[in-house]
Amino acid sequence: MTTPTCAIEPTAADGAGGEVSGNPEYPGDPGEAGDPGDPDEGGAAERTPHADGVIPDRMLADRMLADGVPAVGPTAESPTSDRPTADRPAAGCPAAGCVITANGAYAARLARDGDSWFPERWTLDGPEPYAVPLPGNQPEEPGTEVQPMADGRVLIRRLIDGRHVFSLLYPTGPGTGELPLGGVECPDEGTRLHLLPPAPCGERAYALAVGRYTTAVWLVAGGSFGPEHVAEIPGRCSGGVWLDRTGRMLALDREIAGRTKAVVVDLERGGEVSPLLQISADSDDRLLLADADSGLLLIGSDAPSPGETRLGWGVLGSTLPVRFPESLRLPDLTVTPFAIQPGQLLVPETCAVALRIDGPFGAWVGVWRPAERRLHQFAAPEGWLTGSGLWTAEGVLRLPYASAAEPCAVALLTAPIADPLPEGPSEPSAPTERPPAAPRPVPLQQAPLGRLVTN
Repeated sequence: MTTPTCAIEPTAADGAGGEVSGNPEYPGDPGEAGDPGDPDEGGAAERTPHADGVIPDRMLADRMLADGVPAVGPTAESPTSDRPTADRPAAGCPAAGCVITANGAYAARLARDGDSWFPERWTLDGPEPYAVPLPGNQPEEPGTEVQPMADGRVLIRRLIDGRHVFSLLYPTGPGTGELPLGGVECPDEGTRLHLLPPAPCGERAYALAVGRYTTAVWLVAGGSFGPEHVAEIPGRCSGGVWLDRTGRMLALDREIAGRTKAVVVDLERGGEVSPLLQISADSDDRLLLADADSGLLLIGSDAPSPGETRLGWGVLGSTLPVRFPESLRLPDLTVTPFAIQPGQLLVPETCAVALRIDGPFGAWVGVWRPAERRLHQFAAPEGWLTGSGLWTAEGVLRLPYASAAEPCAVALLTAPIADPLPEGPSEPSAPTERPPAAPRPVPLQQAPLGRLVTN
């Protein structure tokens, strides 16, 4: 199973969609014709073309050296590249190599010693990163999930005799302490349970149990009496993106009647559900990533090109349409946003976005801003815990990696300076051949979220 967050499915061949329209009044809107980020239109993209549509190892290494990234290469042969991932329900979405707390202080992963798997906690907020192994009395199963908490303990989810059991692990001298939290039973064999991304507060942890017709949200750490059932949502949900700094507003991608739309769940009002994202009535619209400071949203939708999932962006609380930049359209590659630069209040178009790019030769890193018309691509550090990383407010991307020479390290990648936005037509927002009443550009103002972001 694979991670349901921060990813889009591999795109289909170009040409499936019709004409598109945009909003030329928005200053951060990338262009279509002659887009500098689209090499097919004659632009000067930060992308080295290749006959196979991918970037080979040598080209990645050369680009890394030119951009000042530490010694690197694609991670297809890295020690962690074949690591089994946690049991997750969404298909076609690559899993991250580790999980990082919202404040960037700790990370956790399932590490490997020979044939044995064990939890490992990384401390990232000190002078130098260091790892602490947290082995139990016996090796863990490959599908075991781990998640760091803000106090340095590590939450672990184990599947034991059909029951999901949760504990908090912590170092105790030479051994590992364990605080049992209880378990969750899923009587229906078709129910899939997995941890949601770390809550912004770092003091609570939630899990999503996806059944045949409904989805349950469980508070599995930070409650008063073990796991607590906090919400029941009609439909099958996936994803999971936090929209505020308190851990109250949770965005999920809900599938009903064969269509997937992003909704917001208010965890302090009994799981009240409100519509969050609908670009058109017959499109699948998913929320992949969000930043609470700027309100920037990364969206996956097939609205502009039916049959092909495109990566787009919008702003929380805005009535402007979602944009689908051509610079983020990489045929035959999987593009997964995994981090947004924080602290960019009122200027979402200047936020740097980190993207994981997967191709036949491994995975590498993309850096993109809404205000630019290009995608910068860099080789990842050798042994990158693929798909994981965190931005600083100053625009430095921190990428954790583990290699034979450095078993616990963080590579620093400084985001390229945004070029002044040239004049030009806007990027597509939605197909014009759809009925005029169908498109609804990010009706986020309909959800109880307007007070969270000021644009």
